Amino acid sequence: DYIGIITLNRPKEMNTFNVPFARELNESLWEMDNDSEVRVVVIQAAGKHFSTGIALDEFKDKTNKDYREFIRLMDEHNHTIAKMKKPVIASVKGYALANGAGLVFACDLAVAAEDAKIGTTAINVGLICTGPAVPLARSIGRKKLLEMVLTGDMISASEAERLGVVNKVVPPDELEKATMELAGKLAAKSPLALQIGKTGLYAMQDVPYHQSIDYLSELFAALCSTEDAEEGVRAFLEKRKPEWKER
Repeated sequence: DYIGIITLNRPKEMNTFNVPFARELNESLWEMDNDSEVRVVVIQAAGKHFSTGIALDEFKDKTNKDYREFIRLMDEHNHTIAKMKKPVIASVKGYALANGAGLVFACDLAVAAEDAKIGTTAINVGLICTGPAVPLARSIGRKKLLEMVLTGDMISASEAERLGVVNKVVPPDELEKATMELAGKLAAKSPLALQIGKTGLYAMQDVPYHQSIDYLSELFAALCSTEDAEEGVRAFLEKRKPEWKER
């Protein structure tokens, strides 16, 4: 049904990030973005936990140059998801900590189980969540951002929803259903309209207010002249389901 699913699959290691894991995640995201049969991407997790961050045994025997390359790879999903044309939804259960929390923050949307815990916990082992802080800062205020990153305290799923970090909280046994319902809702929309909307909303964060309005107006005007836009309006007026053609 036009929904691409990526499963984090290191359950015995609580889906911690290492080099192969990070590479495969980014490769899978780009593969989904380039697949014409996919309109929405869901990231889910095998096992009990979404992800508890970077595997701590990776933090040894590296030069500064090695660490720069390693951390750049660990943070790459923050770039990838923001650059993708298609919406990405996180389906969060158990612990989503440090870089695992960062992956949730980087996703465009997130659905969480009621018992999920989210935290930028790296400070507790002498590190700090600089990468996850960037997408988190686009969702919450500065004081709460500093509190989360500097204390390393975990927050509940309900608190995450209140802060705007996740979109919806559901009972654990309803997580998959709720995630797929949201994905299905988006997959039924015009793929081209989704792409233009996501691209424009990300781009406006980096430009001044009036420039943002002008930029998004140009994108909207470009969308209005497409076949999908004409089909969507015509289908609504004719009281039928639209047939999307453009990708």
